[in-house]
Amino acid sequence: MKDEANVREEEAVIAMLMMRARALGEKNAEEALSYEAEDSVEFSLAPPLVINGKDEAGLQAWFDTWEGPIGGEVRDAKLTVGEGVAFWSGLTRMTGTKTDGTEVDLWFRQTLGLVKQDGRWLVAHQHASVPFAMDGSGRALLDLQP
Repeated sequence: MKDEANVREEEAVIAMLMMRARALGEKNAEEALSYEAEDSVEFSLAPPLVINGKDEAGLQAWFDTWEGPIGGEVRDAKLTVGEGVAFWSGLTRMTGTKTDGTEVDLWFRQTLGLVKQDGRWLVAHQHASVPFAMDGSGRALLDLQP
């Protein structure tokens, strides 16, 4: 059974992640990045292989490729909270329309490592990926669904 303090910390992490998700959906780069640690590390779906620290210009440039809000959904989320650190993983869906008219409906795997700094939970590490075909083609499998 979880103690009351642990339940409060889990609730705080979930609340932060919901506010961050809202900011991402609304394409508000400044607010979205306010939920990240200054020295965060990101392994995202898009190049480069790694982003160290906050990249507001890069995030805003990506937001600018979308027409309207970016939709989302999460399934199979798991959260583990410890003393000053937390770990979240789940399947994330991204939906919306790109400025070139392309409709996006993509499920991907996401993992977040969080730290508590100055009383606030922040994303310190994030990793997103899609599976690839193991037939030698190396083709990303973008049509998988949970």
